[in-house]
Amino acid sequence: MRIKLEAVPLNLRRGKPVLRKSQGTPPRAPLVCPVRGCAETLSWENSQAICSRGHLFDRAKSGYCNLLQVQERKSRQPGDSKAAVQARRRSLARGLGEALREAVCSRVTSWSLPPEGLVLDAGCGEGYYLDALCARFRFEGWGVDISTAAIEAAARAYPIARWLVANADRTLPFADGCFDLITSITARKNPAEFHRLLAPGGHLLVVVAHENDQVELRGALFGEVPDSDRAGATTAAFAPLFELEDEVVVSTRAVLDPTGLKDLLMGSYRGERFSAQAGLAQLGTLAVTLSYRLLSFRPR
Repeated sequence: MRIKLEAVPLNLRRGKPVLRKSQGTPPRAPLVCPVRGCAETLSWENSQAICSRGHLFDRAKSGYCNLLQVQERKSRQPGDSKAAVQARRRSLARGLGEALREAVCSRVTSWSLPPEGLVLDAGCGEGYYLDALCARFRFEGWGVDISTAAIEAAARAYPIARWLVANADRTLPFADGCFDLITSITARKNPAEFHRLLAPGGHLLVVVAHENDQVELRGALFGEVPDSDRAGATTAAFAPLFELEDEVVVSTRAVLDPTGLKDLLMGSYRGERFSAQAGLAQLGTLAVTLSYRLLSFRPR
C-alpha cells in the first residue's frame, strides 16, 4: 500500500528546550559491554556504565556515554562534524522537519506497540525524531550515532532519552530482541542487526529520501535532477530478513533564503562538495521540495 501525504511545516517555537529528564529511572533496555570478547551486562549508572568484568565507560556531563571501540572507527572524528550538526539543528528550528516528524509519529500510532515500550533510533543524529517519539508515546528511547558531536547535541537538547556513541554498522551494545520499535531515519541501515534486536511482534521504520527531495537545490547546484531509487535499494537489502508492510510518501515545500539554503546543504552529505559551496554563493531565495519515503517492515 502506498500513501502520499502533503504537509506544510509550521514555525517551531524558539528558545531553550524543555527539560524532561528520565535519567533518574534505571533503564529497561539490557545493555551489553562492547569490549571485544566480553558481552557481559553493562550497568547504566549515574556517571558511568560498567560491566561485571570491570570495563568502565564514563558518561559525559550531558548524560551520553561513548561506547565506540577503536576498531569500529575509520577516523579520529567519525560521522557528522559539529558544523553539520549545527546546520541541521538550525534547519529543524525553521520547521523543516515537522512534516516528517508528524508522519513518523502517525505511522507509529497505527501500530499496537506496548505502553512505554523500548525504541532504538539507529543513526539518530541530533535526536529530533527520537525525542518526539519518547514525548508522545512515553517510550524508553535509545539514540545511537557514531558522531560524538551529534550525540552531545542530542543529550543536551533532549534528556528524555538515552544517548550512545556507537557504530550502527556493527554489532550494537544491546541484548537480542529487546526493542519494540527500531527507526532508521535517513540514516544507517543494518538489516541483520535490526533483526537481532527486534522483539517478537516488533516494527522497523526506515525513512529514505524521495527521488524528488531537494530537487530544485540539486538542479541549481549540480545540474542533478534524477536521484537514485533509495526505496527500491533499501527494500531489496532488507528482503532476506524483513517483509515490507507498506510505504508512505510525505512531501512539503519551503521557501528558503541563502542562509537557510546553506544550512540545508551543510546538514546533508552533499555539503562537503567544493562545487556545492561555489554554486551556493550564486543562489538567492529558492523554493525547495522536501520529500521522503517511509518504509514499514516486519521481520520474517
